[in-house]
Amino acid sequence: MGTLIGRYVIEHKLGEGGMGTVYLARSRGGRAVAVKVARPELASDPSFRARFRAEVAAARQVGGFHTAQVVDADPEAEAPWLATAYIPGPTLSGLLTAQGPMGEERLRSLGAALAEALEAIHACGLVHRDLKPGNIVMAADGPRVLDFGIARALESTRLTATGNAFGTPGYLAPEQALGEEVTGAADVFALGAVLVAAAGGRPFGEGTPMGLMYRSVHEAPDLAAVPEAMRGIVGRCLAKDPAERPTPDALMDELAAGAASPAVSAVPALPAPAPTADPRVSAPPAAVEPADAVPSPGTPPQAWPAGVQDAVPASVPAPAPAPVPHPAYLHVPPPPLVPPPPAPDFTAADRNSGIAVDGGGVALHFFGEEADFLWSEIGAVRYERVRRDRVLRVTVTLYDGSAYDCEVDGRRPARVDEWIRLLDPVLRHYLPA
Repeated sequence: MGTLIGRYVIEHKLGEGGMGTVYLARSRGGRAVAVKVARPELASDPSFRARFRAEVAAARQVGGFHTAQVVDADPEAEAPWLATAYIPGPTLSGLLTAQGPMGEERLRSLGAALAEALEAIHACGLVHRDLKPGNIVMAADGPRVLDFGIARALESTRLTATGNAFGTPGYLAPEQALGEEVTGAADVFALGAVLVAAAGGRPFGEGTPMGLMYRSVHEAPDLAAVPEAMRGIVGRCLAKDPAERPTPDALMDELAAGAASPAVSAVPALPAPAPTADPRVSAPPAAVEPADAVPSPGTPPQAWPAGVQDAVPASVPAPAPAPVPHPAYLHVPPPPLVPPPPAPDFTAADRNSGIAVDGGGVALHFFGEEADFLWSEIGAVRYERVRRDRVLRVTVTLYDGSAYDCEVDGRRPARVDEWIRLLDPVLRHYLPA
């Protein structure tokens, strides 16, 4: 593409999601990075910018072998952006789709690696809040956790009525579902749910987001798919009381003790591929080095594009620019499936009000008051331009006949037109005629 974001040259788009667009780009020295650019409606929200700034500063401090470095960011740009080192490889969800459930040895290695990543994240005062298979990249040298900390920046804009619940139902800790204080123990709960998923199960079954959240709070998890020798430790991760869950350090001790190898990677080590015709490449990329600028990482979530490695971060060491390794070098049998497009969503906000629409339903925020409506209770959603076409009004009508509306000031008709252009297909997706 040749477009510059900061000092990085964009090569192509990797995907889009709740926070914005993710691009594959290169530094001036030729290192591959994933640049995430916030959506315009988020960029116009002062609370998002303030939280984004704080979370980026904290995320720069995170190190460890199983996270992705934040190498650069500009929270003050017209469209705030974040650059992370690029990590080639499928997400855990993609790998499970391609290869099926993991056995006990790989589960233990996966759990120990993720616990080590959480320990590094928590040591910097961050809580991931949305750990799930789509936020884990299975790199050749082991799993990497993406999008930690930055989820909180998006959380301040994606409005819900269940306190500050933010995350993915099925992996969401009970205290998150109840809107209570969230600590690193919530990430340990999510890790337990990830291990159940990697074993081929679903800790709280299937169904609506509300049903999954209810069962995570009130019902025991289903551990039938988990190898018997691991059910004890996974069950403790999924304890309802955060105080009863093990720490990441204790998890590493228990899981690594039974693992035959120190890391779980997407594929076994391979011989070097045949020489390529590309004159820039003299050999396949070696082990990943830190990217060129600063230390540290950046998903939220569910906030960032799902299915595109959810943020795709680690750089490609080479004295001259080299192409990102093609998935064929990974030899994942069968080849990784094309990830499904992310579920559409919409957010618009001004200084006093906000509207958010996603797979869960519609959330309205006005002068400090919040209302959250599930699709199962929504009969219709109407939008219109008011006040000389400078304000977007959205009215939610429930099946019981009650109606709730919210107005967001776009200040100019062109912005309202853009909001409607984005909102209309989202409503058509979730409320087909």
